[in-house]
Amino acid sequence: MDSTPQAGRSDAGRSDAGTSAAGTGRPAAAAVEFVEIDWRGRRVHVEHEWLNRERTGAPLLVFLHEGLGSLSMWKDFPQRLCDALGWRGLVWSRPGYGRSTPRAPDERWDVDFMHRQAHEVLPALLAALRIDPARERLWLFGHSDGASIALLYAARFPRAPAGLVVLAPHILVEPISIASIEQAARAYREGGLRERLGPYHADPDSAFWGWNRIWLHPPFRDWSIEDEIAPIRCPLLAVQGLDDEYGTLEQVHGIARRLPQARVLELPDCGHSPHRDHPDLLVAAVRAFVLEHDSADPAPAPPPDPQTSQSRNASHPAPPLQIRTCGTTAYGSCLGS
Repeated sequence: MDSTPQAGRSDAGRSDAGTSAAGTGRPAAAAVEFVEIDWRGRRVHVEHEWLNRERTGAPLLVFLHEGLGSLSMWKDFPQRLCDALGWRGLVWSRPGYGRSTPRAPDERWDVDFMHRQAHEVLPALLAALRIDPARERLWLFGHSDGASIALLYAARFPRAPAGLVVLAPHILVEPISIASIEQAARAYREGGLRERLGPYHADPDSAFWGWNRIWLHPPFRDWSIEDEIAPIRCPLLAVQGLDDEYGTLEQVHGIARRLPQARVLELPDCGHSPHRDHPDLLVAAVRAFVLEHDSADPAPAPPPDPQTSQSRNASHPAPPLQIRTCGTTAYGSCLGS
């Protein structure tokens, strides 16, 4: 989905403000690499970056970006989260995004495009990087489309992930999603969105139209993975902003009704990107969830970044953190008392 920085909610006070790396907000020392995989009958290059690679034996957190995202659009959040957990991280751009191989000129994604990413691309990437889920403590951290891909991967390979964190996931198509995606198309043609995507994608048209056309394709209105996620067995934290312009709470509530092990975190004053709107709170929530569900000891809790916390809290005070077990009628939140 379109949560491109500076497109909608302000970046002021976020963890990604004021950083370097060619205007993307990522640390200047980041070492981006490429690996080749065979997908859809052609060889594609996938850009990726290892975080804390030297921490051999630590769990591995794989990040799956949103529908208009990329490796660089995460900015410094993956590093902050991995440092807080004491874990390794893998950040990458799916084919068609970032500096990975763009879509072929005649390539149009079909209704199963997220299934293909979960069942074909992600396993191929893990194999190419010699990541064996049977030997790793593998967690997935997905946002928006990337969250849906994480759910689909965990449903197809229920023994592979040790845990999931999904931000603003989609398990069905809602009218609010379609309306916002139609608005994004207008912004891309007329409102400067294409220019804002430029620093994050070698081919912005590949990223935008691959995503936009399939979401607005009439048969996609019936897309749903509500029943498909039932095989997921690992711990799962689902996070939703109460001001999300691309989905309602039914997305995370629907997960909780089907997966009794799920926890839900509802964030007030938060749009489609919790990792940008409330990064400190999200790091704390993920760390607390991991402490409860993973045997590997996370790093000591880091102090909040005083610069980002002070400026953000002036207009967006972080609510008290509460994560509760979800049932069929009661859901967790961080709304406070």
